Amino acid sequence: MSDTIYDNVIWTETEGMKRKRVEMTVAIYESADHVRVHDFRTETNTHQPLQHTGSDSVKIRSSRAAAVRLVLLCVLLLTAVIVLCVQIHSKNTNYTEEKEELLNKITNLTEEREHLLITINDYKTEKYQLVIQNNNLTIEKKDLLSKHDIVMKQREQLQQENNDLWKRLHEVGGCFYYQSSLYFISLEKKSWTESRQDCKARGADLITINNSEEQGLVTKMSFGTSAWIGLTDSDVEGTWKWVDGSTLASGFWWSGEPNGHRRENCVMSYASRWYDYPCNDAFKWICEKNVLK
Repeated sequence: MSDTIYDNVIWTETEGMKRKRVEMTVAIYESADHVRVHDFRTETNTHQPLQHTGSDSVKIRSSRAAAVRLVLLCVLLLTAVIVLCVQIHSKNTNYTEEKEELLNKITNLTEEREHLLITINDYKTEKYQLVIQNNNLTIEKKDLLSKHDIVMKQREQLQQENNDLWKRLHEVGGCFYYQSSLYFISLEKKSWTESRQDCKARGADLITINNSEEQGLVTKMSFGTSAWIGLTDSDVEGTWKWVDGSTLASGFWWSGEPNGHRRENCVMSYASRWYDYPCNDAFKWICEKNVLK
């Protein structure tokens, strides 16, 4: 029972203390509010500085410092924002320029690609045309080779027939016509003087050779044997003249000929070359008659 009473007393005391504290707190707040209102009114009405206590001065300084710090923080934040915006703008500008350069490069590369494609197509067209031309030329080449083979075979056949004809002519003797002249090769052998007399009896004279073609003709007619021609230096030693009286300009002498022997005054042809021999030696002979005279 005593304990219960004691507890009630303690609880009552506790509640009383709480109430006192609450009342004291309310009184303090009311006093502070009264002071603030009074100070504000006094400052508004008198426009004179107020006298503050030490705690109020500390609070004011703290408030001002906080405000200054806040302003500085805002300035720094604004500066950072401006710098960031400038950097972003600069980067965007650079990116825009790089983008334009890349677009220009892409455009140029595209144009170059188109030109290259056109060039490649032109080359392909030229290649196709060249292939066609090459095929045509190959066909023409084959045709020409075939014709050449045919012509060569015909030529060989004609050459063989010509050789057979010259051989028969050499064996039997006879006349043939070449460039306005008739030619005759003998079957027997006589001296140079006797050979010329035989030609004159036929209305001709010993052959006069004026060029390499006529020399080739003599070579064919003689067919590997020696034959007198109409060249001699019997009148003046070393001065070679044809039977028509013309002086020799150039000849087809063999190496070392003429050798200058006094007795060797007449010329015979053998194997496409000339030799000077004694006129009394016996060889076949070739006569020539110009049919236009």
